[in-house]
Amino acid sequence: MFVLNCKGRLLVVDKPLVMGIINVTPDSFYSGSRFNLASDVLPQVEKMIKDGASIIDVGGQSTRPGSQQLSAEAELERVIGIIESIHFNFPDTVISIDTFHAKVAIDAVAAGASMVNDISAGGLDLNMISTVSSLNVPYVCMHMKGTPATMQQHAQYENIALETLDYFVKKVEQCRKAGIKDVIIDPGFGFAKTIEQNFLLLKQLPILRTLELPILCGLSRKSTVYKTLAVPVEESLNGTTVINTIALLNGANILRVHDVKEAKEAIELVAKYLQ
Repeated sequence: MFVLNCKGRLLVVDKPLVMGIINVTPDSFYSGSRFNLASDVLPQVEKMIKDGASIIDVGGQSTRPGSQQLSAEAELERVIGIIESIHFNFPDTVISIDTFHAKVAIDAVAAGASMVNDISAGGLDLNMISTVSSLNVPYVCMHMKGTPATMQQHAQYENIALETLDYFVKKVEQCRKAGIKDVIIDPGFGFAKTIEQNFLLLKQLPILRTLELPILCGLSRKSTVYKTLAVPVEESLNGTTVINTIALLNGANILRVHDVKEAKEAIELVAKYLQ
């Protein structure tokens, strides 16, 4: 069991949780997760909460392979009003800000977020780790090499699981030294990894459990699913449920998904199976 202190609200991870994805972007890879106005976002957030989401993850820029970085200022224009609206309407919900900009993390937490989800684990903004420490919120550290624009050029590993483990050993030590109390690790499926490498890392996920930290898995509707099945991303929900089930069986503690209801059902069935 893990307990995450989200600005005074304790999030108990005694069973797998669901993080619902809200992308305030025009170019995220899955159109069903794109929102631009609070009036569009709030009904989706309400549905996610009713379906069982424990965390709502708000992001202001696409990080799919080949995407270009958005400035902190442009990202703030997209996300702050949305976070304020979610926090006002659903004050008991944990909101995560998906950003690699320290400035965005600061303003998002001030607006109501209580978790920072950083795809670069401090690699794209060297002020991020010290900033998260000062904010005193949980920090999701993801494994990635390069940037979203270049990462697929860096998908070379001799032993992907051990290299990912070594990365997290060093990164967690850096976070601890900075004073971050609650660290969540994300293997970074699809980030600087081929489809074959994603499956291998998923199979070897139990190796990361040796760190005794919550593991977040983001596999929802990614190319690993829809390209393997040769279906459009819009038809990848069933495949996502299958791959999320595998992640749960291998030790995932948090599922980051577009479709909360189906993820929650997978969690319930896996729990019954493991009884």
